[in-house]
Amino acid sequence: MARRGRDFIARHGETVFNAARRLQGDHPHTPLTRTGFAQADEMGRALRAYLGAKPKLTLRASDTGRALQTLAVIAEHLELDWHGARRDSRLTEIGMGAWGGRYYAEVIAEGGDVIAPDGLVRPPPDGERYHQIAERVSGWLADTDDDPGDRLVIMHGISSRVLRGVMTGGDAHPEFETPVAAGLPQGSLVMIAERRETVIHTGTGHAPA
Repeated sequence: MARRGRDFIARHGETVFNAARRLQGDHPHTPLTRTGFAQADEMGRALRAYLGAKPKLTLRASDTGRALQTLAVIAEHLELDWHGARRDSRLTEIGMGAWGGRYYAEVIAEGGDVIAPDGLVRPPPDGERYHQIAERVSGWLADTDDDPGDRLVIMHGISSRVLRGVMTGGDAHPEFETPVAAGLPQGSLVMIAERRETVIHTGTGHAPA
């Protein structure tokens, strides 16, 4: 049975790792850049225009600093209390293992192109697999299915694509054998209701991730 409320799912703004072209993965805190804060502002304005002030939203986020910073800016636009956000590590980004923090260029020079044609990262031998992301976000969905009404979820490029794919019942990705939604730029915001997705705001950041 589909959840009763709407889910507004946002990808965090640009970080210092993104700007430097480093593999970020599940690193706990890579701060937003000024561009990243501007992208969060844009999402906040877009959601304020869509929902109005002080909407009834359950606030949820990955427990990474960049997701919580993005949420803080959006919550300010909505006149909501950031402190009411519920954090969950199951919403964090794909685990990059030994590649975490390294430059994309270095890893590509050593082992070939790690970026699939649709922007997904091919994980290292000790990294997280896409079916593992699907398992953890599916567990999160099951545990939060009784959230009342609408909610805002702040997370990451790849993990949000898997969550969106799972929620909309997408086809399995041909390489990663997991439902994966289309990529969107950093600072993008979608709404999922009754397994259908609508783009509320398209960000200006790196795409598609």
